[in-house]
Amino acid sequence: MGRNPRRDLLAGLTVAIVALPLALGFGVSSGLGAEAGLATAVVAGALAAVFGGSSLQVSGPTGAMTVVLVPIVAQYGPGGVLTVGLIAGAILIALALLRAGRYMAYIPASVVEGFTLGIACVIGLQQVPNALGIDKPEGDKVLAVTWHAVEEFVRDPNWTALALALGVMLVMLLGARWRPTIPFSIVAVIAATAVAHVLHLDAAAPIGTLPSGLPAPSLAFLHPEALGSLLAPAVAVAALAALESLLSAQVADGMTVGQKHDPDKELFGQGLANIAAPLFGGVPATGAIARTAVNVRTGASSRLAALTHAAVLAVIVFAAAPLVSKIPLAALAGVLLATAVRMVEVGSLRAMAKATRSDALILVLTAIATLALDLVYAVIIGLAVAGALALRAVARQARMDEIPLDPGDQGDHSNEEHALLAEHIVAYRLDGPLFFAAAHRFLLELSEVADVRVVILRMARVSTIDATGSLVLKDAVQKLNRRGITVLASGIRPEHRQALDSTGTLALLRPEGREYATTPEAIAGARICLEDAGLLPPAPAQQLRTAVQEPAR
Repeated sequence: MGRNPRRDLLAGLTVAIVALPLALGFGVSSGLGAEAGLATAVVAGALAAVFGGSSLQVSGPTGAMTVVLVPIVAQYGPGGVLTVGLIAGAILIALALLRAGRYMAYIPASVVEGFTLGIACVIGLQQVPNALGIDKPEGDKVLAVTWHAVEEFVRDPNWTALALALGVMLVMLLGARWRPTIPFSIVAVIAATAVAHVLHLDAAAPIGTLPSGLPAPSLAFLHPEALGSLLAPAVAVAALAALESLLSAQVADGMTVGQKHDPDKELFGQGLANIAAPLFGGVPATGAIARTAVNVRTGASSRLAALTHAAVLAVIVFAAAPLVSKIPLAALAGVLLATAVRMVEVGSLRAMAKATRSDALILVLTAIATLALDLVYAVIIGLAVAGALALRAVARQARMDEIPLDPGDQGDHSNEEHALLAEHIVAYRLDGPLFFAAAHRFLLELSEVADVRVVILRMARVSTIDATGSLVLKDAVQKLNRRGITVLASGIRPEHRQALDSTGTLALLRPEGREYATTPEAIAGARICLEDAGLLPPAPAQQLRTAVQEPAR
């Protein structure tokens, strides 16, 4: 923190200016009020900066978390939200101790992009009532609430609120293109507040009275009898906090050179932040991608920048609460509408949609689930679909190819004997994974083997076998045996023996000596079977010894 304090202090001040309207807006959107957003930004922002695993992460209230909190407020009230935050913090610390942060790397990019797109849509729709100057209709389904707000606006339009919201949004979006380094969010909010105050625009409702300082720590919101029913929402909040925080830390690493976050330490820091924030009336917090990006772009190099951001917001809470309380709700709605628009990376979405059909499907399903259900279900659905499509792709790599018998594999025989061997023996080479997703297709192909006397299964190229694959192989061997076809196997890997042995597949081969280390040995064994059946003349002992001593093919 002492390497370049001047740059860190300037970066922290810039992030605080950007974070102020966002903290206020997300506090209002969550249902706990603007003061809850500020308390979260100060308390959680400071603790996560000190104890988190990223030197550049900025934490606080976010739009994604707000989406999850709205239905919790509707069902359990403010006390329920604070309790959920406390439990979620404990869950995050448990995840950190279990070293669960490493599994973030397994979330596909298409799920992340769909998740982000869905969040942006939900944040934008949540702002419609305030942007239209309408009291928020009852309900926790964002689509229904938005529709009712539009209906009420049509009956009694509030053009002043709409003008302020659209004005703030346009200033932010156009200003960011013109001068990206200037914090146009605070400029637009100050201008909208001044206009509403000077022109006495009563239709532009202000935030309302804010406390001059943070409340004393308290556990009065806890209701032990409701803890059981709040566990499921707490798990959802913890899952979202972990997901968004680790995503944000990854973004920060990608924007810098030499920075690498510790995912488990980041979960620990977010856990402490979420335990502390509810004690001061704050909502659950996560790492904030937008504020972290601003922090990196303005030259931050250590945790001092994020600490400065929290300290500046604390000064605003204690010294400027009366001024902040005059900000119109419509102006904050405009800030969040612009934030939602800027969250959508059109280039990334286009690239993901063009990559593969599977990626496009996962992106769309995750986005729709985010909008229609909730964020945690959306991620679960996205991961489930991605996993199913990945399994299908892997299963398609499994192949069973008929391989012509190589004369070199058959020992020193005449052309007539080669022809007789080829007439009665068929060899199949198994490639790829033999597991539950591909096993039944394999059984169907193997069961349709033509009328021959010996089948050789060359298994050296099988990458993995599970119990299902082993059982299917056993079933195929038994079916062929019932048809009078002898099945031999060659090249079984040591790591596959346990699965094959546990299901009894190897037991079908071992007693009769039908398992061989190499393909030439298996062909020599097949020749012996044909001799016993009277289909081939006995071969000289030297020929069989030569075949058995050939290297594996």
